[in-house]
Amino acid sequence: MRRLLLLALVALGTAACDQGGSPGTLTPVDVQQPPDDGLHGNGGVVPLPDPEQQDGRVGRSARRLTVDQLGTSIQTALGQPWSKLNSRAASLGRADYALVNAESTEANLVFAKFLEDGAREVCVARASADLKLTVAKDRVLARTLPDGTVGDLRKLTDAQVRELLVYLSTRFWGSPLHGEELTRWAGFFTKAAARAETIKKRDQALAALCIGFMTDSRFLTY
Repeated sequence: MRRLLLLALVALGTAACDQGGSPGTLTPVDVQQPPDDGLHGNGGVVPLPDPEQQDGRVGRSARRLTVDQLGTSIQTALGQPWSKLNSRAASLGRADYALVNAESTEANLVFAKFLEDGAREVCVARASADLKLTVAKDRVLARTLPDGTVGDLRKLTDAQVRELLVYLSTRFWGSPLHGEELTRWAGFFTKAAARAETIKKRDQALAALCIGFMTDSRFLTY
């Protein structure tokens, strides 16, 4: 009993010394809480913007292709160059490093006009060449159509039209058409095919698709 009483007195004495802040003893410190700024409650991570509110993009805004990038993209998508690209380069924004030392990537009306001219040139040439090819894998625009001579495009089934559009959108944009937009493009192609057959220029239905895909912002930006 006496031993227990002595131990209790020793314990009380130690506690009293600690409260006095004597040298060599540890004193409790306040724990700092993280600031309530809306970030730490989420682990310090800032949530990314909603892609649906930014045209499917997250992060920086879209950038227009430079003239050289545009030339490469046309060559890759169509298998042939735009012959007048270099002569139009200054108007499309290429720097000459004499008067202009920074390339412009602004999608202005001048750029849109010259690009439409270029799209017509390469798309009409490519569509005309495709209709002369009977092996599907050798074609560019009509690759999903059956082997043999490309016939009346009005006779394609809805499934064939959609397959063609998914292939071309992926080829030009790296992303396939789907949903309501795919349906709208299918309606556009149906009208283009009917018009092309009326004027006896079947290749123009494929050329119209090509021009549409090539002048779309998804082909021009990254």
